[in-house]
Amino acid sequence: MHFEILVEDQSGKKALDIIVPKIIGTEHTFNVHSYKGIGRIPKNLKGASDPNKRILLDQLPRLIQGYGKTFANYPENFNAVVILVCDLDDKCLKAFRAELFQILTECHPRPDTRFCIAIEEGEAWFLGDLPAIKKAYPRAKDTVLSSYRQDCICGT
Repeated sequence: MHFEILVEDQSGKKALDIIVPKIIGTEHTFNVHSYKGIGRIPKNLKGASDPNKRILLDQLPRLIQGYGKTFANYPENFNAVVILVCDLDDKCLKAFRAELFQILTECHPRPDTRFCIAIEEGEAWFLGDLPAIKKAYPRAKDTVLSSYRQDCICGT
């Protein structure tokens, strides 16, 4: 199977480039594509924004449509999937999911697609390794780090 993974930032790409091979093994392939922010889904799902700005949700309808056409040309025995990894930020989960699935509804041919939404922020995952934070940021304040509560919605 082949995985095309779309992520909103460079730090997410770096993490996924390390983690994904450990999850999928060597018999599968993947590409992680980072963007310069999440943006928002265009109202008309056509998007007139500049593709060079590389804002994920602004480009998503065009990207999903492109993957649909590309995957349709693959041999039948070649399985591929698009995976969107992004933060919920301050959006309503139910409304955001509806918008994402509306993109798929409008897409013909429709690629196999999965949406992975971090309810707090993907960056919160990095805050679970305090020794790594201290190594990367030796002057990080211990009081701030020790007050962080993992797995809670706290404005990471």
